[in-house]
Amino acid sequence: MSFLCPVVLLADVRIAFVTMATAHHVNDRHARRVRSVAERLAARGHDVVCCCAQWWDGDHPAFDFEGITYRRVTAERTPRAFVAKLPFVLNSVRPEVVHVATRPPLAVPAARAAAHLRRAPVVADWWDVPDGNGNEKAWERSLAVRSPNAVVVPSRTVATTVREYGADPDDIAVIPDGIDVATVRDAPTDTRADVVYARQLDAHANVEGVLLALAELRDRDWRAAIIGDGPARSDAERTASDLRIDDRVEFLGDLPPAERIPILKGAHVFAQTATWEPFATELLRALACGCVGIVEYQTASAAHELVEGDPRGSLVTGPVELADEIVAAANMERWSIDEGYADYDHEAVASRYVDRYERSIDDYGLL
Repeated sequence: MSFLCPVVLLADVRIAFVTMATAHHVNDRHARRVRSVAERLAARGHDVVCCCAQWWDGDHPAFDFEGITYRRVTAERTPRAFVAKLPFVLNSVRPEVVHVATRPPLAVPAARAAAHLRRAPVVADWWDVPDGNGNEKAWERSLAVRSPNAVVVPSRTVATTVREYGADPDDIAVIPDGIDVATVRDAPTDTRADVVYARQLDAHANVEGVLLALAELRDRDWRAAIIGDGPARSDAERTASDLRIDDRVEFLGDLPPAERIPILKGAHVFAQTATWEPFATELLRALACGCVGIVEYQTASAAHELVEGDPRGSLVTGPVELADEIVAAANMERWSIDEGYADYDHEAVASRYVDRYERSIDDYGLL
């Protein structure tokens, strides 16, 4: 399970991150992932420039924030214009390595064209989309995974997707999302719930799977918490009411980490039932908090990868099996932290990116 890496990227390397939409534009996992890596590399002393659509006020072409220089490619998030202007901006940035998000997908070959002139490798961070259906065409996805020197994915499940799009298996690097392990260690414990589910409550949340399992256990003593918000919340609340378990299921909404982590540390079981999950960050955080992880297997979810090597975790195929495993978990010791997941700390994950950059720079020098 170890992801710790001793490799240190050459000092003062100039890294260009390319992402049309940043975490200042949208609050999604992809943008947060890029921002986290960029800010941590900047904190290590590297020269980090993010080429993006403008999100700051004023007409100035660049803006420094949290150690990163943000360079405007376009004023608006317009994919065609962004791709057309990107090579000129990258050429002015003069990077030694380019880290590019794959939405829009044609940003990858555009970045490769500009980076080739500077003999700089391109590392593409694959942005997975539900059911593989973005607005892009199949040939665009193929270019996005064939053009770079390396493709970074968050899980083996997503690695399978990019291989199907044409990526060379030797060019794929699996780098998971990270968590703040120090915060987990230092957080207090909130024992309000025995079973917890946490995720954005959207069309892929499948909260009903958890609720149906809990309904099987009406004759047992338990309390549950659903953390998250979104368009599927009202349906989930209605289901809990219809199953007559709403008095034991608390819908807490979208809590910040400072409030979420104590609840996970106090819980005994984390139930993962979402139908789409390129990387199950909330499950990872719960496992680090000592929860017994029970994952309902879904073909479009990578959640099972986190519990396959965990002796406390288990895989199920439906609500009845999930209920059985919740009962079985009652015989396991309650933990408030599992140090076995410490290697998923943000700094360890950033080191894996450093290693990938180092390898790409070395390989490029051999061409």
